[in-house]
Amino acid sequence: MTPEAPLPRFGYGTNGLTDLRLDDALALLADLGYDGVGLTLDHMHLDPLAPDLPTRTSHVARRLAALGLEVTVETGARYVLDPRRKHGPALLDPDPEDRARRVDLLIRAVHVAADLGAHAVHCFSGITPAGTDQDTAWKRLAEALTPVLDAAVTAGVPLAVEPEPGHLLATLADFHHLRRALGDPELLGLTLDIGHCQCLEPLPPADCVRDAAPWLRHVQIEDMRRGVHEHLPFGDGEIDFPPVLAALAAGGYQGLTVVELPRHSHVGPHQAARSLSFLRDAAAPIHPPGEPSATQEGRTT
Repeated sequence: MTPEAPLPRFGYGTNGLTDLRLDDALALLADLGYDGVGLTLDHMHLDPLAPDLPTRTSHVARRLAALGLEVTVETGARYVLDPRRKHGPALLDPDPEDRARRVDLLIRAVHVAADLGAHAVHCFSGITPAGTDQDTAWKRLAEALTPVLDAAVTAGVPLAVEPEPGHLLATLADFHHLRRALGDPELLGLTLDIGHCQCLEPLPPADCVRDAAPWLRHVQIEDMRRGVHEHLPFGDGEIDFPPVLAALAAGGYQGLTVVELPRHSHVGPHQAARSLSFLRDAAAPIHPPGEPSATQEGRTT
């Protein structure tokens, strides 16, 4: 590892801190020493559908600046659009009005991201509806994402699509299928979830990082076991993390690496503290003592 390789910048997802008010969650992460936050737009944290979104977004922007936190905007809230359907409506739904509601949410997220100075907006494809063939599903996805990408270009904020187990776009290969179908737009990037790599990719997570490096715009991280899509605290799964973090650094990734533990909100403050300690230990070999990188200067501990 060269001394110039950037140290990882760690964040924690607000979907793992849903028992805290957003102001309190941000203060907690800053106090712990996180570099940033993965902000999931949801009814309890910067509701994208409630009145006066620009004013509330401005408040969050000022709060982030005061605390010295970077941000990625995430759109994986379970019931923000429909109180009865998890992640519904989706980009692949048969009803065009339903698809339009999801598109509108993503465009709102792009605007929020621009106002916050976020380095990316995260999204995913959704599950292919029953009775929908693959060609139709891919066509719907490409058509639905086109206006979102247009908004991203206008705002200058990358759109980072996440391969999600069980979804139409589930793997790195699927991401490249979409990228080619859309004509390889400059602002279409990738959210790489390290646990998902362990769960279902043919290559080890560190190799996935190396292969994905040119398109990486956002990284989520947690532990996981092969073949089981369950987000686990660090040490409870099978992933060897030092090679993963070294691969991120060697590839020049400079965005946030955000802890993704959405089912551990009831112990969110504890997991946030424990996760940062674990990740710092795992990242220690990137720059041994006496070999600081330029990004180390001024970092809080």
